[in-house]
Amino acid sequence: MRIQVSRTLIIVMSFLFFAVVSCKKETDAQSENEEVGKLSIDFEKYELENGLQVVLHQDKSDPIVSVAIQYGVGSNREKTGRTGFAHLFEHMLFQESENVPQDQFFKKIQDVGGTLNGGTWQDGTIYYEVVPKNAMETVMWLESDRMGFLINTVTESAFNNQQEVVQNEKRQRVDNNPYGHTSWVIDKNIFPEGHPYNWQVIGELVDLQNATVEDVKEFYDKYYGPNNATLVLAGDFETADAKAMIEKYFGEIKKRQPVEKLKVQNVTLSETKRFMHEDNFATTAQLNMVWPTVEQYTKDAYALDFLGELLAEGKKAPLYKVLVKEKELTSDTNAWNRSMEIAGKFRINVTANEGKSLADIEAGVFEAFKKFETEGITDTDIERIKAGLETDFYNGISSVLGKSFRLAQYNVFAGDPGFITQDIENIKAVTKEDVIRVYNTYIKDKPYVITSFVPKGKTDLAAKDSEIANVVEEEIKENVETAVADTKEEIEKTPSAFDRSVAPKEGESPKLNVPSSWNTTLSNGMKVFGIEQNELPLANFSLVISGGHLLDSFDKVGVANLMTDIMMEGTATKTPEQLEEEIELLGASINMYTTRESIVISGNTLVRNLDKTMDLVEEILLEPRWDEEEFARIKTKTINDIKRSAANPNVVARNVYNKVLYGDKHIFAYPTIGTVESVESITMDDLKQFYANNFSPSVSRFQIVGDINKDKALAALTNLESKWASKEVTIPEYEIVNNRDKSSLYFVDIPNAKQSVINIGYLSMARTNEDYFPATVMNYKLGGSFSGNVNLILREEKGYTYGARTGFSGTKIPGSFTASSSVRTNTTFESVKIFKDEIEKYKNGISQEDLEFTKNALIKSNARRFETQGALLRMLQDIGNYDLAPDYIAKEEAVIEGMTLEQHKALANKYLDESKMAYLVIGDAATQFEQFKNAGFDEVLMLDKDAKEVKLSDVKM
Repeated sequence: MRIQVSRTLIIVMSFLFFAVVSCKKETDAQSENEEVGKLSIDFEKYELENGLQVVLHQDKSDPIVSVAIQYGVGSNREKTGRTGFAHLFEHMLFQESENVPQDQFFKKIQDVGGTLNGGTWQDGTIYYEVVPKNAMETVMWLESDRMGFLINTVTESAFNNQQEVVQNEKRQRVDNNPYGHTSWVIDKNIFPEGHPYNWQVIGELVDLQNATVEDVKEFYDKYYGPNNATLVLAGDFETADAKAMIEKYFGEIKKRQPVEKLKVQNVTLSETKRFMHEDNFATTAQLNMVWPTVEQYTKDAYALDFLGELLAEGKKAPLYKVLVKEKELTSDTNAWNRSMEIAGKFRINVTANEGKSLADIEAGVFEAFKKFETEGITDTDIERIKAGLETDFYNGISSVLGKSFRLAQYNVFAGDPGFITQDIENIKAVTKEDVIRVYNTYIKDKPYVITSFVPKGKTDLAAKDSEIANVVEEEIKENVETAVADTKEEIEKTPSAFDRSVAPKEGESPKLNVPSSWNTTLSNGMKVFGIEQNELPLANFSLVISGGHLLDSFDKVGVANLMTDIMMEGTATKTPEQLEEEIELLGASINMYTTRESIVISGNTLVRNLDKTMDLVEEILLEPRWDEEEFARIKTKTINDIKRSAANPNVVARNVYNKVLYGDKHIFAYPTIGTVESVESITMDDLKQFYANNFSPSVSRFQIVGDINKDKALAALTNLESKWASKEVTIPEYEIVNNRDKSSLYFVDIPNAKQSVINIGYLSMARTNEDYFPATVMNYKLGGSFSGNVNLILREEKGYTYGARTGFSGTKIPGSFTASSSVRTNTTFESVKIFKDEIEKYKNGISQEDLEFTKNALIKSNARRFETQGALLRMLQDIGNYDLAPDYIAKEEAVIEGMTLEQHKALANKYLDESKMAYLVIGDAATQFEQFKNAGFDEVLMLDKDAKEVKLSDVKM
């Protein structure tokens, strides 16, 4: 894992850009830097008379453009008692504007084949779109309308709706998750009252509930003017056309109030502060220790980033050595610095193994500090961190959107998109002496904030002398709809030089251009697929071995998952630490994971290091170390992960849903990770037997995308081809029992849950079924996108949820049709009914307008489909996994284009039957279960977290 913080991600992804902009390819002999010389990021910056700063970057590699507008306003511009406004207003800007009707921002961008979203953090707010290049003017129209022509449309009803949506987001991301309130406790106590970082971006619930339209209008007028914004346009455009559009749409917007740059407000602590909270969803304890540091772009901030990596990441890290290996207090350690615009903080985060004391972990942290001081830092330590930054940089600019983000953030926070070169120089300048210095300055013997989040009733696990944190838990109340008078007043239009109510014409859409690919079969039976993409000096690859969880036995569920963990723990000739270091020194990443139907080895590396990276993959695959010490650690970590997830409503929902749909006799009814009992029973011999029986090139496919041709790609596989012998592997087939004949309401109790997780559906069909893709197209307007009917009602109309979706999930094995959402607890019953009613109504057919919207959104979005190496790799994986033609996307496009209203209706009636679905609710039974008893379901059952029926007499209501 690389450095984890937002600002550092920017600089991490920017490393060695200096070489890009200053080094030229002078001779063919410069092979080591040959790839670097191919890339440059040119930009032009100028300013409109109203203060809007514009950055243009041409990139004609794909027929798309990205527009990003970053405002100089985040939660740091709010005031005590009025928190959450920046994030709330981010939502408001998606509602409507004077010339764009309600709920049309998403729909209009999807209708041209684009995608859009926004984001708010402590220091900024950004909105972005990626569209086919012919729709660039549509984006200019939409973004300028909400910048200069919005405030008259902010009504009480629209405002109240988004208040609910934001509160639901808080419930989903904070209140209903283990350790969700941790950041609140930390920031309240490390930053003093009134400091701009004292509150959370999401805001205080009471502030969100008390906010008024007048508050929002005042905030908008202050911070959302052109003079407080940067517009970045990146992609395939002509500069003269772009400048003319920007001037037309943004030039007439009036400058607003001046916004002064915030002054640095670093903080210090006079004493250590210690807090404890009994967490409703935690099953193991978690410790956080946080020290105040410095703002971004300072010399110390760069060194602190390195310090976090050195203290916690990897097997050489002292926190790992002490807390994981020596004391077995945890299975993972994390440390990172987060330097923001006006202040910073350094954080150590450790989730304990079951039953382990946070007091012991705190003591272990200081023991690790002593080890760090004694062992010191080597030059190799510094270089191995830097080695991965070049690869991360290229990954970060692999899309036009990524480039837009980088240019926008440098312009807003450093005043110059070109600051990237200085930023990189600052990173390159970090030395081991710098790291030791910042450790001594900010961490060693300095006061800190420490939080202990422990399971209910387990206060003995908290760090010593902890006081109760003042966490405010929302009280579950009966749902009361807010009545807002609909005045239907005509919106006052802001004057404009042209008629903004007329949407611009799109122009001709880019034609589908499926990248050419190649494939072959090696002599050992392994199939190989590739695409050459020359934009970046990178290669992304995956080796997919069929089987995975399907090959687990019922009494040893989780063997496949443990296999992928143990095989990354060293090789026959390399210790786990040595293997990790060799990968890092190449600037590469190699990961291994298990899915329901495969084991996957994935990798990302600079092309110049592909051969060496593949040598390591070969060694990992063919020469396992079978390290007993690491196996014990992995088992402990896995068991603790299973126990922790048992309190996560989303994980409970997934596990129970699979058990209900597939039944006890199908392996998919059991989680890939296994159960506590099964993992405890697994031995190293089980893993060795699984490996001997099931790893074979005969059931494997290798995919590679990058700046590499077929010959060089196959050459990198030469040793693997000759050394990896084929064997016969039989993958079990399980009977799919798809005979549901009634509607069943299943309820799993999570006491005091602030949201209910809803999964509704039944088993449907495999990805290989000829109806699968047509049915996916049919589903699009029901719930396949933000503009799906269920989301528009549950989120945009009712404000019950942060999002609602429906979809099919088949693979080679029949999957489910599922409708899902997390809703405010006191709207659970209403939400289930809305899902049920909307699925039933959908079978009556959709309008011609909705069908055209579906076709436009799905067909035109293909212009964005082939931009990144990751997207191309997924396409190759689909081709190999489902035996698809290289141009299968063109065939899918023909299916979309040819769909009629009659076909759409027939598919809906064939594959949607709400009267036979399972309706699963994970929530607070005491307040929500009773109303389902007489709601028209064929059966209403209470289940436990293992999907076993619970007698109602045993439930405390």
